[in-house]
Amino acid sequence: MRRIAFTTLFLSALAVNCFGQQWEFGGIGGAGFLSNVNVTAPSGSATAGFQTGGAFGGFFGQNLYPHWSGELRYMYLQNDLHIESNGANATFTGNAQVVHYDILYHTNRKGSKMQAYVAVGGGMKIYRGTGAPQAYQANYQFGYMTNTQQLKPMGDVGVGLRFELRPRVFIRTEIRDYITPFPEQIIMPAPGAKFGSILHDVVPSVSLSYEK
Repeated sequence: MRRIAFTTLFLSALAVNCFGQQWEFGGIGGAGFLSNVNVTAPSGSATAGFQTGGAFGGFFGQNLYPHWSGELRYMYLQNDLHIESNGANATFTGNAQVVHYDILYHTNRKGSKMQAYVAVGGGMKIYRGTGAPQAYQANYQFGYMTNTQQLKPMGDVGVGLRFELRPRVFIRTEIRDYITPFPEQIIMPAPGAKFGSILHDVVPSVSLSYEK
């Protein structure tokens, strides 16, 4: 937990250090669509990962230059764990939280009612299994879903559109891809099982923001 707190403070300090006269903050709502990884084991094959769920959060940033801005973001993602094989799907409640800092490049930044933008950045993602521990889980021959948490480094990329609703008030539509190593302590491979290594969490969202 100390490492999580230190990283959050570091990212916050980085964002605050950049703040100037023009800044923006807003709230975000959307959904997370995670990829699964393939699982191979002596008993057969399966897929493991996280189910689709809601996503919400917020951002706080500064418009640095005519076409460039920087943002600190937080997102909460409700995604249950699962292991599926031959139509049998074992599930376990879970969620994740992400904190990251992004650099955005905008088109038509000044005086335009609409700007397109691309974003790239990085931070951390905390995966959590929150279900009740069980002595037996279906598809146990492939892996075991645990009540614990694991911190993973994260990269993210995204594209979006920003529309001016009224002076200083904006709406955004965007899609992000949060990329992390697979959290092998949250879904633990069974003896002899091999899991894929990378997860993609594709998050389309809408946000409302205010600029000062």
